[in-house]
Amino acid sequence: MKSFRPTLVLLIAYVGFISLGLPDGVLGVAWPSIRRGFGLPLDALGSFFLVATAGYLFSSFNSGRAVARVGVGMVLALSSLITALGLLGYALSPSWWIMVTLSFFAGLGAGAVDSALNTYVATFFTKRHVTWLHACWGVGAATGPAIMTAVIRSGNAWRWGYAIIMLIQAILTISFFATTRLWTLSQEPNAPTSENPVFARRHHTLRLPVVWLGIGVFFMYCGVEVSTGQWMYSLLVESRHISTVSAGLWISFYWGSLTAGRFLIGSIANHVHPRLLVRLSMAGALLGAGLMTLKHQPAFCLAGLILTGFSLAAIFPSLIATTPQRMDAAHVPNAVGFQVGGASLGLALVPGLAGVLAQRLGLEIIPYYIIAATLLMIVLHEAILRSSPQPPPAPASERS
Repeated sequence: MKSFRPTLVLLIAYVGFISLGLPDGVLGVAWPSIRRGFGLPLDALGSFFLVATAGYLFSSFNSGRAVARVGVGMVLALSSLITALGLLGYALSPSWWIMVTLSFFAGLGAGAVDSALNTYVATFFTKRHVTWLHACWGVGAATGPAIMTAVIRSGNAWRWGYAIIMLIQAILTISFFATTRLWTLSQEPNAPTSENPVFARRHHTLRLPVVWLGIGVFFMYCGVEVSTGQWMYSLLVESRHISTVSAGLWISFYWGSLTAGRFLIGSIANHVHPRLLVRLSMAGALLGAGLMTLKHQPAFCLAGLILTGFSLAAIFPSLIATTPQRMDAAHVPNAVGFQVGGASLGLALVPGLAGVLAQRLGLEIIPYYIIAATLLMIVLHEAILRSSPQPPPAPASERS
C-alpha cells in the first residue's frame, strides 16, 4: 500500500461497503411476506430490480464526475443518506409501486458508493485490500437476512426489518459526514506533483473487446450471486417446505460463507495467481449449484449453498483488482465503472428472468438456471484470458 494512503481511510472504505451490503441480502427473505401483503405474482420482483438498476447505472456511470466535484468522502456520505431515505420509504410504503419507485433512489446511492470505492481501492491498494473490501460488503449482506429473519420470526411485519436497517444506515451516514474531511486530506498533501493523468474518453474505452468481455463476466457473476441469494429462500420455503426460520438461516449461511471466503482469500490473494484463483472459484460455484438441485437431500443443498457462496467470494474482487493489468491506465476508471454497471444490470436482469421462469416452470428451475448462468460466466472469463496479457506477479511490497 502506498504510504500516503492512511489506514484510517481504508477502514472508512470498509465501513462504506458494510453499509452497501446491508440492504442487499434482505429482499430474498422479505419477498414472500411482501408478495403476500401486496398480492403480487412471483415474477413481480423483476420490476423492482429493473428500476433499482436504472438508478445504479446512472450513478455508477457518473461517479467519476461526482467524485471530481465533491470528493470521495462527500459522495460516500450523500449516497449513504440517499440509501437510508430509500430504506425508510420501504418501511413506510403503502403500495408495491411506491417501493419500486423508491428502489431507483436506493440504487442511485449504492451505485455511487460501489463505483467510487472500487476505483479508489483498486488503484491505490493491493489485491488483498480489494478482496477484504468486498468481504465487508458480505458482512452487511449476511447481517441483513439475519435481521429480517429475526423480525419475521418474532411475529413482526417485514417493514420493521427495513426500519432497523435504516437506523443502522443512518448511523453510518452520520459517521461518513463526520469524516468527509479525512478523505480530502488523505488525497492532497502527499499526492504526486507530476502532471495530471490522461483519461480516455468513454467511447474509446468501449472500443476495447476486453472491456465488453469484462462487462459480460460481471453481468453474469452478479446475476449468479444475487439469483442464489434472492430466490433460494423462496425455493426452500415454498417448494421444499423448509421452515422460514431454517431457510432464513440457510440464506444467511450463504452470504456468510461468501464473506468468510473473502476474508480468508484476501489473506492469500497476493500470493496466488489471480487466473488460478478465479478458475478454481468458478469451478466451485458450478459444483455448489449442482448440489442445490438435489431436492430430496437438504444437507447436500445446504452444502451447495455454502460452497457456492465461498466459491463466489474471490471472483468479483479479483477481477476488479486485475483490471489495471488488462488495459492502459487511461482506460481503467471507465472500465471499472462499466464493469460495475454491467454487474448492476446482471443484478436486475438475471434474477428477474429467474422469476419469470419460476412463474412458468416452477421454483425448482432455479438451481438449473444458476448452473446455466455459471457456465456462461466461465466461458466469458476464458475469453478474457485469451484476449488480455497475464497480470504480472505482485511486487515484493504487496507480498509482504
